[in-house]
Amino acid sequence: MALDIHDHSFSFAFGLLGNILSFLVYLAPLPTFYRIFKKKSTEGFQSIPYSVALFSAMLLLYYAFLKKHDASMLITINTIGCCIESIYLFLYMIYATKTARVYTTKLLIFFNIGALGLIILVTLASFHGRLRVTIVGWICAIFSVCVFAAPLSIIRSVIKTKSVEYMPLPLSFFLTLCAVTWFLYGYSLRDFYIATPNILGFSFGVTQMILYVLYRGGTKEAMLPKSSSKLELEQFPNAVVRQSTVNQTQEAAMNYGVGGTISSNSQIVPTQLNV
Repeated sequence: MALDIHDHSFSFAFGLLGNILSFLVYLAPLPTFYRIFKKKSTEGFQSIPYSVALFSAMLLLYYAFLKKHDASMLITINTIGCCIESIYLFLYMIYATKTARVYTTKLLIFFNIGALGLIILVTLASFHGRLRVTIVGWICAIFSVCVFAAPLSIIRSVIKTKSVEYMPLPLSFFLTLCAVTWFLYGYSLRDFYIATPNILGFSFGVTQMILYVLYRGGTKEAMLPKSSSKLELEQFPNAVVRQSTVNQTQEAAMNYGVGGTISSNSQIVPTQLNV
């Protein structure tokens, strides 16, 4: 007897596995926040990844509540995601500078009050029934595709520098596995708002792992300004410190929203002016 991937048992299995993998990915920034707690400073870490991840989880949670049927797995992981990202942001706000706090507050107002509030208000007021679910599903899918474009920067940097210093293989591997799992979950339920964007996530993940194999023996190329004089050191006083924290920052950036639709491989790469 042929196996039917659209059977409920398959969607439950894929959803459960997706929950486990996504939960582990959500915990990836813990070393970053341990460092922040230990040093009582955010040391130049940005709050953008956590703000976007919270927005993504809340958006998917709204979609799951509208969908109702076969949405328990989405509700579970995105509720957990909202809690974890809120804790990250709370800790960030405690140890951030005044400027960083103001910036983070603006991000939260823009994403979680402005953008999400507008989406909820418009869809509740203007659409009804299945059409409302469809519209919100499309919004989730479009946002996912936009987020999945983020790995292009790290891929470009790896090719340019011939170094995989800023692209750890374990992160790329587990995020790719997460994308595959959520694709299978969405496909088994015929929920293509969840399944389709993760095809892109899988493609970028495989690309990153291929590049890792090609360039893993490459020579690390400095991506920060070369400080050959006292003047240059004064212009970039935090360059060395921030370079040492790039890998921890990647852990925060990678979880732009892993619970269902979005399991991004996005990572932060330092530039000469923003390190």
